[in-house]
Amino acid sequence: MIKGLSVYAEKQYKINKSNIHLLIGRLKIHLNFFISYLSINFVNNEQILAINKKFLGHNYFTDVITFNYSKESNNFDGEILISIDEAKKNAKKYKVDLNEEIARLIIHGVLHLLGFDDQNSKKRIIMKSYEDKLININKKYLQNLIETE
Repeated sequence: MIKGLSVYAEKQYKINKSNIHLLIGRLKIHLNFFISYLSINFVNNEQILAINKKFLGHNYFTDVITFNYSKESNNFDGEILISIDEAKKNAKKYKVDLNEEIARLIIHGVLHLLGFDDQNSKKRIIMKSYEDKLININKKYLQNLIETE
C-alpha cells in the first residue's frame, strides 16, 4: 500500500483498493512523482454534480474532477473524484472495459495534478497521448479495479 494514498467509494461500488494502489505505484514510477496526500473518491452523478456546481460553477455531470492543493507539481497533495455513473457511460460509448475507463480517469486526474491541462484542443491532444501511452504500458495492471455488475 502506498503511504499517503486513500481510496474511498460509496458502499454500492466494489472498488479493489489494492489494485488502485498498484496502478498508482506504477504511475509513480513512470511519471516520477511523490505523494504527501492523495485521495481518490468514487462517487455517483449526483455527488459529482454538486461538487462541480459548488466548487467549479459548472452545472453538468463530469467524469473526473481534480483538486490540487500542492504548490509542487511532483509532490501531490490533492483529490481526484471519479463519477462511476459517467465512467460506465464512457466505457459503453467508447467500447472499452469499465476497468480501463476507471484507469483512464485515474490517469487523467494524476496528469492534472502534474500540471497537464486539457482546456484547449492542442493541450487536450497532448494529455490524451500521455493517457494512451500510460494505459498501454500498464495494460496488465488494469484488471479488477472495480467489480462490474
